[in-house]
Amino acid sequence: MNDIQNELNILDEISKGATMGIDAIKEIKPKVQDRNFLETLDIEEDKYVRISDRVNNIYQKYSDKDPHTPNKMEKTMAAWGIEMKTMTDDTTSKLAELLVKGTNMGIIEGRRLLNHNPNSSKEVHDLLEEFVQMQEDSVTTLKKYL
Repeated sequence: MNDIQNELNILDEISKGATMGIDAIKEIKPKVQDRNFLETLDIEEDKYVRISDRVNNIYQKYSDKDPHTPNKMEKTMAAWGIEMKTMTDDTTSKLAELLVKGTNMGIIEGRRLLNHNPNSSKEVHDLLEEFVQMQEDSVTTLKKYL
């Protein structure tokens, strides 16, 4: 795989992760009763939006296309999963747990990308590192609500 394609693949994965984070938060916010938790989710959502904007800016240096985002089926399945898991328990603790689990999946994928792509450009590598760190910080923040 050539270097440009590799950079695009990494950016696509960051884009997918950020979009899934935004979508999960949007799906969960209407269920939130705790004002502090809702404010925390607004802050976390904003972090994902900023990462997504940065992905889009860098992506344009490599391609005239848009970064990949989860397809409709992936989005529907994620939303359905949240609905099913909160049908009988939509406490703050349960909502935080779902977000922690999803974020942990993103951290694992991000760490794997970092470990398997040591030769990515500094700009892409730094964004990926920042995204993983942001998600790790989010887990720490969300754990307070478990």
